[in-house]
Amino acid sequence: MIATLSLDTRNRLKAAVEAHQVPLIFATISGAHLYGFPSPDSDYDLRGCHLLPLDELLSLEPRRETLSLDSKTDGFELDLVTHDMRKFLSLMLCKNGYVLEQLLSPWVVHSTPAHEELVALAPGCITHHHMHHYKGFAMNQRKLFQQESPRRVKPLLYVYRVLLTGIHLMNTGRIEANLVTLNNERHLPGIAELVEQKTTTNEQSTFDESTSHIHARMIDKLFVELEEAGKKSSLPERPSVRRELDALLIRMSRQYA
Repeated sequence: MIATLSLDTRNRLKAAVEAHQVPLIFATISGAHLYGFPSPDSDYDLRGCHLLPLDELLSLEPRRETLSLDSKTDGFELDLVTHDMRKFLSLMLCKNGYVLEQLLSPWVVHSTPAHEELVALAPGCITHHHMHHYKGFAMNQRKLFQQESPRRVKPLLYVYRVLLTGIHLMNTGRIEANLVTLNNERHLPGIAELVEQKTTTNEQSTFDESTSHIHARMIDKLFVELEEAGKKSSLPERPSVRRELDALLIRMSRQYA
């Protein structure tokens, strides 16, 4: 999907990846572009996983578990965050849907054979406990939306995106982070209009308060649906690929031995 971006944007993203401090396992686009509602002025959220040298892994000194870079050049904003492979794999095993969304993002800027292995192992990390991740995430986004004045469209879209992703995951066992795709199955009133507003205006686009009662009712119903989907889900109790992830981590770390 990165091919749909302009050549200049693709070159800037690839340059940021190539300049990374340590080798990357993968880098993908997350955020509003992944979720299906980027504004014309949205920045690019690059997320990924890096591999530290073995001496740094074994050292008593603090390791670079998370590396980040914020840059703005000629109006182009980039937010790059990557985790050390050991930390990333640990997050995969801890009902963290956010890292699975990054791993499985179709917006791939940089990939390796290890990335392909992680993608193949990702379904084995999904459990019914991911319901709690998405419920908590949605509650935080709703609080953010409610506390703003004036209230913006962006946090409201995040509430819907997170709830629908969680429900879809509980029902199907598959990660889907794109709100437009998710709503094509639901046709919830007002969502298409909010997406249209967000994608044609800007990040600070404000919410039409006259529709607040409609969205409040829908969101309350989606919270209930998410909890019910979690209770009825046939997803397993715990991940099934811990040994495979551990073996991959050891094998990749030995490249520096």
